[in-house]
Amino acid sequence: MATAHSAVLFLVLACAGAACGFYRPAVAPAGFRKKDLLAVKVSQLTSVKTQLPYSYYSLPFCRPDTIVNGANSLGEVLRGDRIENSLYMFEMMEPKLCQIVCKIVLSQEEAKDLEKKIEDEYRVNMILDSLPMVCEIHKWSKGPPFYQEGVHVGFMGQYAGSNYRMYFINNHFSFRVKYNKDAQTNLTRIVGFEVQPYSVEHQPDGDWNGNATRLKTCDPHSKRLALDYDGPQKVEANKEIIFTYDINFEESDIKWTSRWDTYLTMPDEQWFPIVNSLMMVLFLSGMVAIRDESVAMIMLRTLYRDISKYNQLENPEEAQEETGWKLVHCDVFRTPINSDLLCVYVGTGVQLFGMLLVSLLFAMLGLLSHSNRGGLMTTIILIWVFMGVFAGYSTARLYKMFRGSEWKKVAIKTAMISPGSVFIIFFTLNALLWGEKSSAAVPFTTIFTLVFLWLGISLPLIFIGSYLGFKKPATEHPVRTNKVSRPIPEQPWYMKPVVSILIGGILPFGAVFIELFVILTTIWLHQLYYIFGFLFLIFVILVVTCVEITIVLCYFQLCSEDYRWCWRSYLNSGSSALYLFLYTTFYFLAKLQITKAVSVVLYFSYMFIVSYAFFVLTGTIGFYACFWFTRHIYSSLKID
Repeated sequence: MATAHSAVLFLVLACAGAACGFYRPAVAPAGFRKKDLLAVKVSQLTSVKTQLPYSYYSLPFCRPDTIVNGANSLGEVLRGDRIENSLYMFEMMEPKLCQIVCKIVLSQEEAKDLEKKIEDEYRVNMILDSLPMVCEIHKWSKGPPFYQEGVHVGFMGQYAGSNYRMYFINNHFSFRVKYNKDAQTNLTRIVGFEVQPYSVEHQPDGDWNGNATRLKTCDPHSKRLALDYDGPQKVEANKEIIFTYDINFEESDIKWTSRWDTYLTMPDEQWFPIVNSLMMVLFLSGMVAIRDESVAMIMLRTLYRDISKYNQLENPEEAQEETGWKLVHCDVFRTPINSDLLCVYVGTGVQLFGMLLVSLLFAMLGLLSHSNRGGLMTTIILIWVFMGVFAGYSTARLYKMFRGSEWKKVAIKTAMISPGSVFIIFFTLNALLWGEKSSAAVPFTTIFTLVFLWLGISLPLIFIGSYLGFKKPATEHPVRTNKVSRPIPEQPWYMKPVVSILIGGILPFGAVFIELFVILTTIWLHQLYYIFGFLFLIFVILVVTCVEITIVLCYFQLCSEDYRWCWRSYLNSGSSALYLFLYTTFYFLAKLQITKAVSVVLYFSYMFIVSYAFFVLTGTIGFYACFWFTRHIYSSLKID
């Protein structure tokens, strides 16, 4: 086992290097010349308080005559992204001041909607050359500043000594586009898109003349900036609001391949869980090494001694006086109850394992660029679909080993039970999102696409895998199975199924719970996740931990003459999902500020799906670990 731990330590260094210094964009850079048109696109309105995204034009912002939806990928639609054109148009390297976008008059309903969005801390998101708009929210004395995606729709205020709230809208944006010149092509490439929002109660200087109107609050001719004016724009019904912007260009030393570093910079306090996670990985690696020299070595020595002693017996009947795992050799490979369901869950777990492994490898090698919005989710879905072959194959092989004959029925169950359960939850949540008119609601065409991928591609692939798996000869057991099962003696309290199952899930959960904090923060606080190399290392540690704890518990169970290891091995490691769900509940109460009922339902439903997938994954790892372990030890016995 020393070699395995050396490999784990090597992965720490390799994955850390991959996470920190390896980036391979999946898109070609776009080059611009002076006065080339730069079209800003708008994305969804987001809020960490409600977790319900909305379309940009759901609020009374300046609208183009024709709204064109961007070519959204499957992952973007599922994320709730709606990329649309806007009236914000720039010319490359042509700075301008106080450019009027439009003038609107708020109705009573629009004013209330704006106030609600401001109260819920919604943020406006824009995109230029695939780069999200960022706002500098904190600058450290040393090191780069910290940016956050998007800007707030507005802010609230009140008079001193009064409880009356006032709402102000950010109607003036001061953009700054950073560019880098390419010496070979003499083209400029955009490497930064920053903004500072302001609330300015603009006043026309004379009659309104569209975008050519002169304003008292800012003037490009006199170079008077809007930020020099102190009067904020209040949100009121039947009140005019003029939207304006400034645009400046700044040459930067940032290379195009490094332009995402700005978005991946985190404040020091957010590095704390990552450092803790690294320390936990090193600690677990050390504990694994110690346990290998203690529990694992003791088990190996005991097994070797027992097997040697058993094989030296001239009369097999003398073995009846022995105790422990050797006595149940005629029952250990007995077909468990609900074997069909076990085969289905194991096959689904193989599909999940393959999906995660391939997706993490792609992400770790930098093949999934942040510029390709929704690319990771699209990749995960497609890999899951094509992993159906392995799901069907593993299900059929296990089913035939259990002497099953109706492989088609089991193949259908593999394709329907877990994906069908998740789809029902997803469809119900989507109906709630439709009711809230959220942009996260998946259109009918996308739902049809998902159903086609599921029933049109994944299901046939599962059937193909099942046919190939069932066609092969059944796996032969190393020992025979009696027709009459052996009675199981009374078990001590610590070997009761409930106790051992709860104990078995603690260590696998301990391997991931700190990194889980980072992942939950990324998902629910709308941040970018990029340390996939470290996540791959956590995945390796999780697999090793599930294998070891399940084998240890399986050995103790067999020593207690309880041969029903199939479901127990699955549940021993799969119970870590229970702790994962409890931790997500703690995270909800401690870190999030969600109060809306629909948002609460969304959070716990999605976390239930994640916990369910974690149960299937870890349970499958535990089952195969015990399956290999039992076959290995009982194949060493010389039994007629």
